[in-house]
Amino acid sequence: MEYGDKPFLIASAPNGARKTQVDLPNIPITPAEVAKTALECKAAGASMMHLHVRDDEQKHSLDVGRYREMLAEVRSSVGDDMLLQVTTEAVGIYTAQQQMEMIRSLVPEAVSIAVREIAPDDADLNALKSFFEFMREAKIAPQLILYGPEDVARFNQLVEIGVLPGDRFPVLFVLGRYTAGQVSQPSDLLPFIGSSPYVSEWMLCAFGAYENACILTGAGLGGHARIGFENNHLKVDGSPASNNADLIAQAHDGSILMGRPIATGEQARQIMQPMW
Repeated sequence: MEYGDKPFLIASAPNGARKTQVDLPNIPITPAEVAKTALECKAAGASMMHLHVRDDEQKHSLDVGRYREMLAEVRSSVGDDMLLQVTTEAVGIYTAQQQMEMIRSLVPEAVSIAVREIAPDDADLNALKSFFEFMREAKIAPQLILYGPEDVARFNQLVEIGVLPGDRFPVLFVLGRYTAGQVSQPSDLLPFIGSSPYVSEWMLCAFGAYENACILTGAGLGGHARIGFENNHLKVDGSPASNNADLIAQAHDGSILMGRPIATGEQARQIMQPMW
């Protein structure tokens, strides 16, 4: 596919696992708030939602019932033309086994999974292989999260030894999560490019005020974007975004100027499909 014909997938990450409305008053937390945000982000150019749920104290949760409520509310708001992705993020609370149990119970259409959390050095590789085989049979689209070179190496190994049963997979490159002050810059993306032969499509997210600069660098290099208050709440002029859609709109306009058409929900589902 020629560069100018390749759709640019914009995913909204509206809240993440850590920030609360004490930290950021306009961050969406409840299913109703996230559903409203999803509709705004869809109108601004997003074709995918990356969803977290919280407990009654706004703390991170992997509760299946809360996820079902969130997914139903968001789907009702946006219709079918948007990919809805959940997360297994551990946040130091959940074990790999608990993460896998949540996905087996929920059976979502898509899920992001941090390689370092699901496959630590002491992981039960047989259990992990069985889990990914379940995902393949259930047609759940995985996105493997890679924070650095050690995660890329582990991801490569999991494919090579057959724990990840397939040829190539969509991944997310995370910029700035473990840098001083959680500030990323576009050059942080470069070590990731070409680092694995097992990547089907790549997306990036970027912490800090240079989120949009990183995102557009990724767009120029053929990748896709996850954008939102999970990583950053400032617009390119340094002013606070009024909502997540403000950040989506910046990336939408920039990618159009770079010659990348915006992906639809149907195209998002195709982009996020692994080559099992």
